[in-house]
Amino acid sequence: MLNILFYSFTILIWGSTWLGIKYQLGVVAPAWSIAYRFALAALLLMIWCLVTKRPMRFSVKDHLYIALQGIMLFSLNYFLFYLSELYITSGLAAVVFSTIVIMNLINGRIFLGTPMEWRVLLGAGAGLVGLGLLFWPELASVNFSGPILFGMFLSFGATYLASLGNILSARNQQQMLPVVQTNAYGMSYGALCMLLIAVLSGDPMRLEMTPAYLISLGYLALFGSVIAFGCYLSLIGRIGAGRAAYATLLFPIVALLLSTIWEDYHWTIPGVLGIGLILCGNYLALVKKKRIRKEIV
Repeated sequence: MLNILFYSFTILIWGSTWLGIKYQLGVVAPAWSIAYRFALAALLLMIWCLVTKRPMRFSVKDHLYIALQGIMLFSLNYFLFYLSELYITSGLAAVVFSTIVIMNLINGRIFLGTPMEWRVLLGAGAGLVGLGLLFWPELASVNFSGPILFGMFLSFGATYLASLGNILSARNQQQMLPVVQTNAYGMSYGALCMLLIAVLSGDPMRLEMTPAYLISLGYLALFGSVIAFGCYLSLIGRIGAGRAAYATLLFPIVALLLSTIWEDYHWTIPGVLGIGLILCGNYLALVKKKRIRKEIV
């Protein structure tokens, strides 16, 4: 039951964060917006840890792995995705990011020795095809020129960094490092990394003092970071990085449902077929086949 709640919260929240990100673009440079988001999220988590009196002392080695997780998952991957969407559409970026399911299975096998289950792999394949159908009108119009290929390269790089962050989280949980405290420190390290990138990039430090920017920043920090990442990374520890990553194939559906209301998105037959494939793949990836044991009397 808890896994279902974590999974549902992850999909629903991340499926709606595109609205928040939309209001972040414009006046403030992406590097600064990402730094603000995770700095605020880290602050909220630190306060929660202090209020609930959670242990916050970890070894230097633990902090090294937490920092690596934070830089991969809460910093560099976001920055590369922002850069990639200067060259490619959001639909193409979503399809590229969905390959994290396959990456997690491969990286889990390489770095953690996690077995690759054929049902999860088959479900991931069905989900990738379904997501391609879902965004087919947008993908069909793409001219795969040099800038587009560069944007895809950035997007694949961002996805791989996010996958490594997933595997690092799984490793940290195997070492009995708690998710809440790990995220508090990890987001702090990620925010510091983005602060350094923002300063080195030469973009001026700005904070847009408008209700749209500030409310979206608060939503992304509290719901998109504190709650969603807490649920998602807990899922990684409970069901594995491969199965947990399947959520990335589902939250574009939520995003498009919201787009139907907010932006008059029109559904197509390939899109409906795509959702069917994604849901079938979701069943294959997440529902474990029951083993029937025959007892010989």
